[in-house]
Amino acid sequence: MRLTLVTLLVPNYEAGIRFFVGGLGWHLLSDEDQGHKRWVTVAPVLGGPALLLARASDSAQTNAIGRQTGTRVGFFLQTDNFTRDAARIKAAGATFLETPRTELYGTVAQWRDPWGNLWDLIEPAP
Repeated sequence: MRLTLVTLLVPNYEAGIRFFVGGLGWHLLSDEDQGHKRWVTVAPVLGGPALLLARASDSAQTNAIGRQTGTRVGFFLQTDNFTRDAARIKAAGATFLETPRTELYGTVAQWRDPWGNLWDLIEPAP
C-alpha cells in the first residue's frame, strides 16, 4: 500500500487553489466538476501525497476547518531551502508561529495556513 491522497477541508475551492497553487506554487492535478461537488487535488512540486481540497458541505465540516488534527501539527513540508520557502509561505498568506529552530533532524518552524491548520516546514540536517 501507498498513501497518495489526504483530504483537507476548505471553505471554498478557489481559496484552496489560490493558496496552494498560486501562493505555494504547487501543481493543480485535477479540478473536475462532479455536479454537487468538485474533485480538486493539488500536490507539491517535489512530490509526496497530494491533497484533496474538499469544500465543507455541512456544519460539522465547516466547524472542522482548520482543526482537522485538533491542536497537533497535521502536515509536514520538507524543503531544501528553508529561507526561500518560508518567505513564499508567508507571502501566500500563512503565519509562522515561531522563529526557525535547529533540531537534530534539521531546521524547523511551525506555521498556520489561512484556515488554521498547523504545519511544520523542515529543512533536513545535512
